Amino acid sequence: MQLPRGMVKSLLYQILDGIHYLHANWVLHRDLKPANILVMGEGPERGRVKIADMGFARLFNSPLKPLADLDPVVVTFWYRAPELLLGARHYTKAIDIWAIGCIFAELLTSEPIFHCRQEDIKTSNPFHHDQLDRIFSVMGFPADKDWEDIRKMPEYPTLQKDFRRTTYANSSLIKYMEKHKVKPDSKVFLLLQKLLTMDPTKRITSEQNQTQQHQQTTGQNQTQQQAAAQQAPSQQSSAQTNGATGANTGGGMQHGQDQGPPNKKPRIGPSGASSGTGVLQSEYQHSSSRLGYQSNAQGSTQSQSTMGYSSSSQQSSQYSHQTHRY
Repeated sequence: MQLPRGMVKSLLYQILDGIHYLHANWVLHRDLKPANILVMGEGPERGRVKIADMGFARLFNSPLKPLADLDPVVVTFWYRAPELLLGARHYTKAIDIWAIGCIFAELLTSEPIFHCRQEDIKTSNPFHHDQLDRIFSVMGFPADKDWEDIRKMPEYPTLQKDFRRTTYANSSLIKYMEKHKVKPDSKVFLLLQKLLTMDPTKRITSEQNQTQQHQQTTGQNQTQQQAAAQQAPSQQSSAQTNGATGANTGGGMQHGQDQGPPNKKPRIGPSGASSGTGVLQSEYQHSSSRLGYQSNAQGSTQSQSTMGYSSSSQQSSQYSHQTHRY
């Protein structure tokens, strides 16, 4: 089932907003996938997204040892970033961003973008041939100029031995998304491209996304204010002209009585403003956030479901107040 585009934008905005809060507090989630994205059902929080399952979450501000030593394999295969598959020992917030890109693509296409076999799902070896093959089949093999540090990856020699660049010469994210009717010049695709950048150092961060979203909202508000300012003088001039015409014909008083109330100046508000909602108390919560974060998916008394499979997802109107442009 294809989700309404407005609903997809709302879900993605809330996921990015939530991961920005975690990253700003030096927390890596390390297991983002649709099953860990909860969408609240009936109740006052209907339509709100919550990031769940913090079992793999780790602080990364000052680790005593590389995170790879603590957990050799993290993130479910289909949502695992290429640097993890190539054995990176010092990974960053970018692994969460890649996983969000995979979730975003799945929302747009109704299928996992990097689906592959998972027979050896419990292996401690980070290198996974089938998963890399699937990524390259969609994205294409990364050129040296696009990912300069790929040669420094521990599993790069294995990559050279098992893969040939020419095999994926005709593969690209543009072609894959065009098959699913997503135009390459759309804002949706451009954001997806930033989330699924192969080089983790070039992948967009949650902070950069917040900044860009703020700039877009500010630009939209300024455009609306300018349009309103240009419209107001023309309305005033029209009213003065009508009054003068009535006075010249001797019917000015009658004209004024027949007229309705004058046009009000358009009210200008922030784009995408939403009605106020309560914030749940949680270990991963702050007062200014619009999201709740829970580590225990059973701790809520409200109905909830994993993202994309909620019974309430058929009613897209609930997301209209949280829709944002990308």
